[in-house]
Amino acid sequence: MVASSLASSACFSGSLPVPSVRPQSLAPRRANQQLCVLASQSGYTRKVPNFCTKAALRGNLEATRVPTSVPVRVAHELLQAGHRYLDVRTPEEFSAGHAPGAVNIPYMYKVGSGMTKNPHFLAQVLSHFRKQDEIIVGCQSGKRSMMAATDLLSAGFTCITDIAGGHATWAQNSLPTEL
Repeated sequence: MVASSLASSACFSGSLPVPSVRPQSLAPRRANQQLCVLASQSGYTRKVPNFCTKAALRGNLEATRVPTSVPVRVAHELLQAGHRYLDVRTPEEFSAGHAPGAVNIPYMYKVGSGMTKNPHFLAQVLSHFRKQDEIIVGCQSGKRSMMAATDLLSAGFTCITDIAGGHATWAQNSLPTEL
């Protein structure tokens, strides 16, 4: 899992779990090398998560505009490490339970039997967050949060992480919630 001391100063990129390490005094680049070595020693053959400085991530994401998705347990560790939680569900979904400290800004609103995009989403996010804040974005199942995360990256936010599986998976994993 993500080492809490590193997660507070770097963005997380990737979705595979890695062994827990505590690179207390290592620079992010050195910590990334250590994590890669530990992952390869553990038998991971696919690309391992990449920890990077905000500047490096910003350059990478501006080119691709593809948000990183992490499992809910990694998202919980990021929240504990100081990332802020943006919940993009409807107010009704949010009031039924949400992660502690989450800020609710709906990405879509229910209209009749369907949903429509919140035309003021970016302006509302900017009223609560700075573009360089480390933000994890969640919804109910992971679809709206991925769309919202993509829009935020396109708008110039530099450290956006999507929560795979959303609040439903968060609750299934018995992670903390509040009303």
